[in-house]
Amino acid sequence: MDSSQRVRAILSFVQAADAGSFAAAARSLGVSSAAVSKNVAGLERALGVRLMNRTTRTLKLTEEGEAFLRQARVALQALDTAVDTVVAQRAEPAGRVRLSTSAGFGREQLTPLLPGLLARHPGLSLEVDYDDRVVDLVRERYDLALRGGRIADSSLVSRPVCRLRLVLVASPAYLAQAGVPRQPEDLVRHRLLVRRFLGGRVSPWHFRAADGSVTTVDTEAAALTLSSPEALADAAVAAAGIAEVGVHHAWKHLRTGKLKLLLLGTHHPGDYEMALQYPHRALLAPRVRATVEYLLEAFAQREELHVPGPALAGYAA
Repeated sequence: MDSSQRVRAILSFVQAADAGSFAAAARSLGVSSAAVSKNVAGLERALGVRLMNRTTRTLKLTEEGEAFLRQARVALQALDTAVDTVVAQRAEPAGRVRLSTSAGFGREQLTPLLPGLLARHPGLSLEVDYDDRVVDLVRERYDLALRGGRIADSSLVSRPVCRLRLVLVASPAYLAQAGVPRQPEDLVRHRLLVRRFLGGRVSPWHFRAADGSVTTVDTEAAALTLSSPEALADAAVAAAGIAEVGVHHAWKHLRTGKLKLLLLGTHHPGDYEMALQYPHRALLAPRVRATVEYLLEAFAQREELHVPGPALAGYAA
């Protein structure tokens, strides 16, 4: 099998795996179903393994097929990137960049940066999805994702944006009416405002004990449960109760005195971070590289993303 046949065969295989049938793959490629079937069969002969088990209705990848599909995607992406590189001639980055981000971080932190990115690189166009689910960057054809939490996906390149420090906050009006909790046990007498994550999980609150262990306060009986972290901060400002939010969501309210920090010495800030992620690629397209470099530079300058721990003491109740 020569190189041109090999590329056609790999394209047929990847399209068939994604589409679930030779017929659907043929429509995407603009060829006949017989041609796709022939290409896949030739690829299997060249490799000496079966990549797919097929019936008249279904295609199912073998273990070898799954492994080959992962590597084939990398190879095809490298070809696409090589074309992008030649077309762009490494002058002005141009083309569409697809980015996935969470709703809260996206609206508050990413959106204000987008006009500056377009002004620096007028040849770019951006498509941003604000969605809290974890997307499959390769399968769903995203170039980048902004993800928060415990970042552990080794199949992606992760560029750190910031640490995500959690804090407990309440408004001066609420604290004047309900009192200031001095220890975690006091929280049972307060209205708690908690976050529900995608999938229904409600986030518990964690505290450090004197012996270094971590204890948990059950938040299932919370007065208010919201899925939006910025909405939690707004509810706390409105004196609805005590909320756990990221410092970056509370910072502007702390600066204006609309919120105060609680239990700063014992509340566990979590072990989370925000990262900019993209698939491993032999060559990173200029349009993607320019976007990554701009966003990392701009995020580094946003004060609320990099508040040092000692600076928070001045905002405690």
